[in-house]
Amino acid sequence: MTQVRVVYRKFDGSLHWNYETRLLGEDDHGIWVGADSGTIVHRGPTRTGPVEGPHVLLFPRQSWWTACFNAAPHRTEIYCDITTVPHWLGETEVTAIDLDLDVRRRRAGAVELLDEDEFAAHQVKYSYPPDVVAEAEASAAWLFENVRDRNEPFGSKYHEWLELVV
Repeated sequence: MTQVRVVYRKFDGSLHWNYETRLLGEDDHGIWVGADSGTIVHRGPTRTGPVEGPHVLLFPRQSWWTACFNAAPHRTEIYCDITTVPHWLGETEVTAIDLDLDVRRRRAGAVELLDEDEFAAHQVKYSYPPDVVAEAEASAAWLFENVRDRNEPFGSKYHEWLELVV
């Protein structure tokens, strides 16, 4: 399987979350990669541990977000980062700028919009352009509704990809 390095950066270009995954394939929703239990994750240059359990990541082709789908019993079922459109550097690295806002669905079903305070602070700190703010807010609203309503790929579709990792 092809190894894919996942690299999230902050708006100033500084390294954020980064780790190795493996390419699983693609469908109408985008490109899927997966990581098994024990995968080492870094936040910037600092190792933050191995992941709790298997998960898959979806990188849509033209949307301002990425999504992580965790295997049970992880208490977070889905965690979406609002980002710039993911950019592929060849076939072995995908990168996106993390724009702070996140949408999370707990395994019990609760859906939350997270980090609005960080988003507001970083608009000032990093001087987010108005179009970036608008895209981030629109993506967060779209994700919240679709994750809450379990519209695909946030319904059951991701289970097919997760089975390739578990």
